[in-house]
Amino acid sequence: MDTSGKLDSSASSFKILLAEDNPVNQKVAKRVLNHLGYQADIVNNGVEAIKAIANTAYDLILMDIQMPEMDGLETTKYIRKQESETQLPPIAIVAMTANATDDDQNLCRDAGMNDYISKPIQIEKLKNLLQYYESAKT
Repeated sequence: MDTSGKLDSSASSFKILLAEDNPVNQKVAKRVLNHLGYQADIVNNGVEAIKAIANTAYDLILMDIQMPEMDGLETTKYIRKQESETQLPPIAIVAMTANATDDDQNLCRDAGMNDYISKPIQIEKLKNLLQYYESAKT
């Protein structure tokens, strides 16, 4: 890692899916991820996330909780059920939400999410979280 705070270019092999319905939040998250040396595919809701993981082996999903059609909790439960019923490799799922109470965090964990990060996203926390899951992958 260099002193600019960016990660090295090897991080680009870590496949990230961003499930977020708000266009402004999508742009902000994409910029932050790019600054940290990562790329992400973006979907607008849980239904699109499920379709995306059927076509691509993601290492991590940054999952908004409140989305139309299928929210993040429902989507996570569906993904975890698919992992247990099929040979889908486990995907790290991290909740991204403005709801920051302990009850909200417990709901996320009960749904099967691995971790939690609150909005607005703090770059240093996101960087540490991504580095943790990327190192766990290897």
